[in-house]
This record gives sequence, C-alpha cells and structure tokens, in this order.
Amino acid sequence: MAQVLEFKLPDLGEGLTEAEIVRWLVQVGDVVAVDQPVVEVETAKAMVDVPCPYAGVVTARFGEEGTELPVGAPLITVAVGADADGDPAEGSGNVLVGYGTSEAPARRRRVRPAQPASTGPAPAAAANGQGPARSAAPAPAPARPATPAPAPAPEVPDGPVPVISPLVRRLARENGLDLRELTGSGPDGLILRADVEYALRAAAAPAQGRTAPAPAPAPADTPVTPIAAVAAVADGVTRTPLKGIRGAVADKLSRSRREIPDATCWVDADATELMRARAAMNAAGGGKISLLALLARICTAALARFPELNSSVDTEAREVVRFDHVHLGFAAQTERGLVVPVVRDAHARDAESLTAEFARLTESARTGALTPGELTGGTFTLNNYGVFGVDGSTPIINHPEAAMLGVGRIIPKPWVHEGELAVRQVVQLSLTFDHRVCDGGTAGGFLRYVADCVEQPAVLLRTL
Repeated sequence: MAQVLEFKLPDLGEGLTEAEIVRWLVQVGDVVAVDQPVVEVETAKAMVDVPCPYAGVVTARFGEEGTELPVGAPLITVAVGADADGDPAEGSGNVLVGYGTSEAPARRRRVRPAQPASTGPAPAAAANGQGPARSAAPAPAPARPATPAPAPAPEVPDGPVPVISPLVRRLARENGLDLRELTGSGPDGLILRADVEYALRAAAAPAQGRTAPAPAPAPADTPVTPIAAVAAVADGVTRTPLKGIRGAVADKLSRSRREIPDATCWVDADATELMRARAAMNAAGGGKISLLALLARICTAALARFPELNSSVDTEAREVVRFDHVHLGFAAQTERGLVVPVVRDAHARDAESLTAEFARLTESARTGALTPGELTGGTFTLNNYGVFGVDGSTPIINHPEAAMLGVGRIIPKPWVHEGELAVRQVVQLSLTFDHRVCDGGTAGGFLRYVADCVEQPAVLLRTL
C-alpha cells in the first residue's frame, strides 16, 4: 500500500524564514521523481526551484501562487510505495537537510504523464488547497507512452548530505560532482556554493583557460510578480507591502543607517587615461575588459594598502573584524529591485576573470536566478551609479560592511591638464565609510589612491 508523505518548505539558508510561491511546476496527480523541482519560490534573496526528496504521485498542493509560506509549512504530499512502473519508490540519498532516507538513490526519471482522469472528490479538494485525503492512497496514474529513462545514478554512501540550498545540489549534479566527497566550509560542515565551485575549479585545473560551467539561467519567460501588482488602492491611496526584495532592502538600509556612523568623502578624477588603457586592452584581442572590472582591480589594490576598510564591526564583542580576502559586492538594479551580487575572492582575479564574473552575476540577477550565497558574504561594495546618468551620491553602506565606493558618470569636462585647459573625461568618486573602523586620514588615503590609479593606470602596476 502506498504511503502518503508530507514535504514541507525547507530552510533555504541565510536566515530566511519565509518564501512566496511564484509558480507550481507540478499538478495533483503528477508522477514526480527524486530531486525533481516541484515549485518555484521567491525569497527576500532570490528565486529558487525547490526539489522534492520523494518519488511518487502528488496528492495535494498547499498554497496558491502568490501565497507566502513560512519555513516548515507543508508544500505538497506525495504517495510513495509503488511508482508508475510498479517498482518500489525510493527516497533521495542527496537531499535537503532534514529530509530523505538512508535508501540508495532512486533512478532519476523525469516522468510527466497526461493529467489523470478524476478519481473522486479527494484529489479535487486537495487541488483546491483543502488538504489531502489521508484515508486511502490515490489511484495509480493512467497508462502513458514509454519514456526512455536516463542511466541510473551512481551509488553513494547512506545518509543525508549537509546541503541546504537546492541550487548548490543542482550545480553539483549538472557537473557530475558527488557532494559526499566534499567537506563543507559552512557551519557544522554545511556545503556552500563556494565549496562546489572550488571543487569544480580544482577538477578543471589541468585544462588551463577552462572554467566550470555555471548553472543555466532561468528561462526568459520566468514570471515575475512586480511589487505594484500586489499594491492595494483605496480612496486614492496606494499601499504597497514591504516584502520580498523590497522589504529586505528596506530592512538592511534602515539597519545600516541605525547602526553605522557613516561619513562620505569624494573627489573628481581625470579618467581619460583609464579609458584609453581599456580601449588599448580591448583592441589587443582576447576577451573584452569591462570598465567595472578595471575599477574592481583598482579597489582590491587599494584595499591591500588600506585593509581597515575591508572589515566589519562586531558590535557584541566590540571588535573590528578585518578580512584577508575581498568578496566584492556590486550594486545591480533589476526589475525585482536592487540587489548586490558578490564576486568571491575578487582580489585573486584578473580583469578578464572579473569581467566574466560580473557578466554572469548580472545576467543571473536579471533573470532572478541568483542564489542566497551569491547575495551575501561581501566585504566591500562597488556602486557604479553613473549608469543612471548622475555624477555623485552619498551611498548607504551595505551592512555589515565598512565601506562602499561610488562611481559617477564619466563625461567630458574642462580640466587643467599639464598646465593647460583641456577637455578631459572626468568622473566623481565617492567613498562612504564606517567611522568606527578608521578615521578620515585612512579613508582619504584610500580614495586618493583610487583616484591616482584612475588618472594614471600605471600606478596600479606597482602593486601587482
């Protein structure tokens, strides 16, 4: 007899406590395979496909599209015990923390039969969100054309893998990486995306110039629910809930203003030589170098000279925590709101690698495919608000970081160059910093070094 198992919204990590159902990927009566995505949810960090750790027939879905569910709330129920071919259904051996069995991994068959005929009121009630009928197992799915099955998954040791993020597991699966062979760098050995990417880079090391493939971006037609769509209008007043990304941004910016005694300094710089250097690099062949990548290289060099700004403040311990690595965040405006993807180990990347990573993360941001791990852990942020056609700003620090460099638009302006008035490409640079980690002399020194590198890119060569 089939057994009905309940799959709850898992902990997606990074302190997230709730998620909104964006799109159901299965219907009641569908046959699902182990690790098959069943629902697309939106958290305050990213859009995430949630895979089911059970193989069987979906008997109920909980929540309509647009509904917000807390972590631990039921998502679906699945009848397991006999799959569509009559074989015993098995649990995932590579599952979210808190789910799965000690059985061997099930064969990964992605079967989607035709919608079954009605078998009574119980499935219909479940489809309407009224809960499953637990007194009896659902009728088996109707016959369907034979579908070729992929090769069986490799055998792995028993026991769940310490992974929270479904996208981390998908990245490993798409690249043939066995997560059981990794040691996680997160709390209690939790395997993070950075661990998977490091393992893939290590595996590809003999083939110089090749990098591990990134997860495929979400389809272009992925539905996005704009904030305005859920606004309530009454008596000429519009009320928009501060939730999702907008709510997360509001909370972080408010906390930054509340906790960080920030100060801002700025300087105009002649970027003519930097623009010429970029043009020469791109004309020499090879991969194209973005302006943002060059500014990132300048930032990492400046942070090596002024490491006080690559830090954060532990308010409980009353300590300044300084980092020996630079995880560089950059502000990206998307249809879903402002996000700050993070380039890991930016200090160890060259301009070409930075250009590629900026492009990948920007595309993921536009499609809503960024993972929580790609949106957290930054140690310093670069904000190129010049793309909006403005010259200057006083950026709000991305809490809990200690500084942010803002870059305005680069435009022709009158400038005294070598004792004569000339038209040069001028940019305004702004540095907002946490006054607890350093004084104005350090902040001014950092900003002046950045400006010197912008004006004379050869200055940067002395630090390489």
